[in-house]
Amino acid sequence: MNFWRFGKQEDKPSIDRPPPSVGADRRVYAIGDVHGRLDLLEELLRLIAIDDRVRGPMAPNLVLLGDLIDRGPASREIVERVKTMMAVGDAVHCVKGNHEELFILAARGDERILPTFRRAGGAQTLTSYGLAPLHFDSMTDAELTVWMLNHVPRAHVDFLDALPDSIAIGDYLFVHAGIRPGVPIAQQQSADLRWVRRLFLDHEGAHPMMIVHGHSITPEVDERSNRIGIDTGAYFSGRLTAIGLEGTDRWFLQTGA
Repeated sequence: MNFWRFGKQEDKPSIDRPPPSVGADRRVYAIGDVHGRLDLLEELLRLIAIDDRVRGPMAPNLVLLGDLIDRGPASREIVERVKTMMAVGDAVHCVKGNHEELFILAARGDERILPTFRRAGGAQTLTSYGLAPLHFDSMTDAELTVWMLNHVPRAHVDFLDALPDSIAIGDYLFVHAGIRPGVPIAQQQSADLRWVRRLFLDHEGAHPMMIVHGHSITPEVDERSNRIGIDTGAYFSGRLTAIGLEGTDRWFLQTGA
């Protein structure tokens, strides 16, 4: 499991612990599932830039919670955009989502994953890489695998595959899907961090850290005592959400709001 940590955090939950903090020396913005909506990502980045400027001097960090691709029309452009942003410095980060996992496997020739990739919105992703939708529907899984091997840039596949499964900043853990309750952070499995749902969502007890996640769509921000879900279904709702964090303060920004 790739695990990226900023600051320090105890793995044992405390009943009377203070409110979670990212630390007094940084401002953090985390963005939910983009799913191919470059238009919404650019709009939200503008909102974040304005918000950051208004709040005054502070070195901001940006975290994207994975599922950059599939379903929306501009997956290739988003991968290139985020790749370029991350190459500029060390203030932009992104975790790997379950849709990135499917895409990487398919693009590296794993024909067995193609039925799942198709159901997950793979047609829109491959359209952004130049495959006509009619061809996608008529091609066999084996043919699609060959097409991806020959047309999806290896630099994109390698970039997505190198993304970490989680990023810790202060008392917050940023993951795509969630964590397995009762398991220490350092022992979490990649499959849970990218795919877990009900086991995590239904858990009401404290976690070792405050979890910020996407993956599970809700009409509005799902803010609980132990987790904060910010996947508001951008690809169909038009509402891409970001959480802002500074010290113990938190706030939200959203496109279309």
